[in-house]
Order: sequence, then structure tokens, then C-alpha cells
Amino acid sequence: MYIPKQFQENRIDRLAEAIRDIELATVVTCLEQGYYTSHIPMILKRSSERTSLEGHVARANNHWTVLRQPTPSIAVFMGPQAYISPSWYETKREHGRVVPTWNYLVVQAEGELTSVEDTEWLMAHLNDLTNLNEGERQEPWHLTDAPHDFTEGLSHAIVGVRMEVRNLIGCWKMIQHRTEGDRSGTIVGLLNSNDLGSREVAKIMQVSRATQVLEPTKTTRRH
Repeated sequence: MYIPKQFQENRIDRLAEAIRDIELATVVTCLEQGYYTSHIPMILKRSSERTSLEGHVARANNHWTVLRQPTPSIAVFMGPQAYISPSWYETKREHGRVVPTWNYLVVQAEGELTSVEDTEWLMAHLNDLTNLNEGERQEPWHLTDAPHDFTEGLSHAIVGVRMEVRNLIGCWKMIQHRTEGDRSGTIVGLLNSNDLGSREVAKIMQVSRATQVLEPTKTTRRH
């Protein structure tokens, strides 16, 4: 994944937090016969020895059939994104040499992806996935709330997938290369938008500004 240096994010805790927040991954496996792509929620598991991603696909999805052996794949987690208008920039009023751009957050995992046809593993994964998303509800739903024969029957219609992650990298493209005035104007513009994604991008920019000093590069004309 191409990432300009000023947008690159390598801190594993921040990448892990973004994966937990986004959760839905675009999983791609490229083989001689073509591309296999699935859009599935995945859970990041970390220990001192390994980092892995766990998910599942429908048995009718032939993606899993090419994963009986560990196969190089990527999982892309696309976060909030928004169009950035140059009309929000302080430098527009100064010299006008500005153009639109796009802010976005994305995390990419690379590794070996394998299908998992183990019922015990699959049920543990489904419990983890459910608990992760139901945990903050006042009355969380649990997998055991449904009849056992019902969930067991449905489990036969899905197959687990697990990625052993060998590289994890992120891109926080939040116009870090622009001046503080341009960033401040952009935050205001995004917060005033009716688009939820735009307001989410503004919040990310605010957090970035609060946690680190973002120095502009020598030029502010870069797209």
C-alpha cells in the first residue's frame, strides 16, 4: 500500500484500535485463476508471539475453498473518509494556490489466510464477535439466547477464516502536511457538514491535533 511518510501510522495499539472500531474488512486473495474478495467483520487477536485476524464466510462463498492451505492475502479496513474543500483553507485567502483533496483512514493487514472447519473454533469465534458488538448494550443478546439446534444448524452454513498477520500498517491522511490554519478551517468545515463521515473525520483530526504536534512540510501545495 502506497503511503506518503507524513501519513504513515505504525503504532500497533492505534492500528488495533482502528480495526476494532471499523471491524468490517475487505479481504482479498489473488491467485492465478483470479481474485477472491469477501467483505466480512474480523476480530484482531494479539499475543506476545502472534497477531491474527479471525472471521467467517458463507459456505456458498467459494473464497474459503482456495484457503485450505495458508495463502497470501490482505485485509483492508476502511475507516471514515471525506472530501476536503480548499475553500476551508486559510491559505486560499492568502494566495489561492490550493486544490481539493480527500481525507481518509485505512488499515491494511498482510498475511497468510487459511480456512477453519473446526466447529469448536467457529462457535468460540461467533461468541467473540457477538460479545464484542453487544457488550455495550443495556440488554446484550447472547448466542445462547437462540435455540441450540437453530444456531448449530446455521453454523454448518459458514466457514471460519484466520489470517496470521505478518505486516500491519495504516494511513491516516488528515492533511498533516498543511498549515495549522488550513487544518483548523477544515475541521470547522467538516463539523458543519450534514455528512456523518465528514464529522467523523473532523473528530479524528481533532484527536490527532490534541495528541501530537503536526508540523507542516516546506510546501503546502501538495495534494
